[in-house]
Amino acid sequence: MSKTIAINAGSSSLKWQLYKMPEEEVLASGIIERIGLNDSISTVKFDGKKESQILDIHDHNQAVKILLEDLTRFGIIESFDEITGVGHRVVAGGEYFKESAVVTDEVLAQVEELAALAPLHNPANAAGIRAFREILPNITSVVVFDTAFHTTMPEVAYRYPVPNKYYTDHQVRKYGAHGTSHYYVSRQAAELLGKPVEELKLITAHIGNGVSITAVDGGKSVDTSMGFTPLAGPMMGTRSGDIDPAIIPYLIEHVEELKDAADVVNVLNKQSGILGIYEKSSDMRDLIAGYESGDEKAILAFDLFVNRLQKFIGQYFAVLNGADALIFTAGVGENAAEVREAVVNGLTWFGMDIDPAKNVFGYSGDISTADAKVRVLVIPTDEELVIARDVERLKNN
Repeated sequence: MSKTIAINAGSSSLKWQLYKMPEEEVLASGIIERIGLNDSISTVKFDGKKESQILDIHDHNQAVKILLEDLTRFGIIESFDEITGVGHRVVAGGEYFKESAVVTDEVLAQVEELAALAPLHNPANAAGIRAFREILPNITSVVVFDTAFHTTMPEVAYRYPVPNKYYTDHQVRKYGAHGTSHYYVSRQAAELLGKPVEELKLITAHIGNGVSITAVDGGKSVDTSMGFTPLAGPMMGTRSGDIDPAIIPYLIEHVEELKDAADVVNVLNKQSGILGIYEKSSDMRDLIAGYESGDEKAILAFDLFVNRLQKFIGQYFAVLNGADALIFTAGVGENAAEVREAVVNGLTWFGMDIDPAKNVFGYSGDISTADAKVRVLVIPTDEELVIARDVERLKNN
């Protein structure tokens, strides 16, 4: 019996899920938060229980050691030998990686080289990979890229209208992100609709703190909203999404504390979006509470958020020349019925209509009315399962 662990490392966090493979049975899951800060929190869920401890965890290497110690401490595994594979989510694969890959020194170096495309993610992803390689050097280690699913985009979708040399010499193009999620929910949608994915046109909306919309034609990504980096697309929790690029030099010239482009990009990544407009929080639950209490900034932030989602979804109806279904997934997409209702209410011309009795917290599946021409689906994403499956496939090959 082999066990595979799926890892999603952030700059100060490490989420994980342990699977019994090939049965795909979840044995345990957890998250380590506040890595590199005081009072780090390690949480483990198993057998219907939840155990947490507060520690000072200095880096990802120490986080991995604590994770593995917890697996044995709670009797989830008897020894580390039971773990035969680890899969790491990596955001940016650039033009190097069209699919998942077994980790080698060269692969790890390329992941780190691509940090410019995902500065908030790839360095943390690489730290998690290094930590596991040091502690469990003999297991199969696999990298699974957010960008891989989008490598099927045609050139007309991924190229920017800038001088050719910026693409040929510097690889400036659209890469997308959240590909593992878009891949998973598009396949689940096909099962739900009872048709082969090859026969469907789907719009997948991954709406969490990060947001990306993808046009999926015949099971392949043909366009997506995130671009050269995950900053592009609709408004997000702390990211601006698409703006006029001329704003960047304007702010450098007129705002004293913004010294260069990196300062502005940092603001656009970490201080904008819902947080920038609402100012109190980037969390959709807080925003909805503010909206319902009549907070004017909350109302504006919510309306902006919905407006940008509608625009991108509308674009992809055009890209696909019609669609069979719109799929909501990820934290906000799966749980915020208010967001789904507001988005779809502005897109009824396309043939969508939501059944209020089904559009409630905790419901997954088809939330459309019986006579809607375009189905609206709520499908919980499972990126960790896709990662575990790729580890198993590459390990066996």
